[in-house]
Amino acid sequence: MINFLKYRFLSLIASGLFITAGAAGYMYYGGFRYSVDFTGGTQVLFKFNKPAGSEHIKNVLSSGGWEDVVVREFGDSEVAVRVQGFSGDAQGLAQKLQHSLEKGLDSSAEIQEVNAVGPGVGESLRWNALFALLLGLVLMLFYIAIRFWSFSYGMGAVVAILHDALMILALFAILKKEISPIVICAILATLGYSINDTIVIFARIRENFGKMNGESAEEIVNVSINQTLRRTLLTSLSTGLVVGSIYIFGGEALHTWALAMLVGIVVGTYSSVYIASPIMLSLRRSE
Repeated sequence: MINFLKYRFLSLIASGLFITAGAAGYMYYGGFRYSVDFTGGTQVLFKFNKPAGSEHIKNVLSSGGWEDVVVREFGDSEVAVRVQGFSGDAQGLAQKLQHSLEKGLDSSAEIQEVNAVGPGVGESLRWNALFALLLGLVLMLFYIAIRFWSFSYGMGAVVAILHDALMILALFAILKKEISPIVICAILATLGYSINDTIVIFARIRENFGKMNGESAEEIVNVSINQTLRRTLLTSLSTGLVVGSIYIFGGEALHTWALAMLVGIVVGTYSSVYIASPIMLSLRRSE
């Protein structure tokens, strides 16, 4: 039997160091790197008559006076270009980008689609995303508290999923990855995944507290985690294989979503064992 609780303090230190590194990256880079949906700006989808590299496109637009350009390739000929500037005449802005690209790349660039988001709308979306995360945490706290009729179980689960969200955001801050609505969706999905895993472990712990009379609380928690370990690993591996395939073969459009999901699966499994259970045990003793 694996003594998981033996390493609970080491795991808390490791998580704290990683989240601290994420906070340092956040301050060093001046905050998160948000997508056009959150900051406001214009995205134009171009179709070229010959392949054009993303770095080459960035250099061309940078020399033309366009800063903070985000380029995503879709196949060999379609490229999405995002600029932070917002204009009421989005089509006119797209045509200016088209002219700069055709001149710098010596290639025809056909405008396929134009999307523009105003800065006010982007800020509203950002606050709505934050509200969705906080609301999800509060609702999960109430659900766990009612499900197990215990504050210690509820707080253990909520601290674990808060830890998961912070770990994903810390990684995105360190790698300077773009935060977009699809990333927020991935974070919310992994929180649901993590809470499900935590509920399975907590249910077995509560069951064993009624069966294993005379055993210490730490022994009961360790036995419960070991009893659910096979189910936890099989679920994590099967989900990870699917998301990993999307990360490798899904293309640029799904890359950040799959990255957030992969990290969420790993830290969600880890937090159910090393964060939720030790915190629940500590609070249960005080109760």
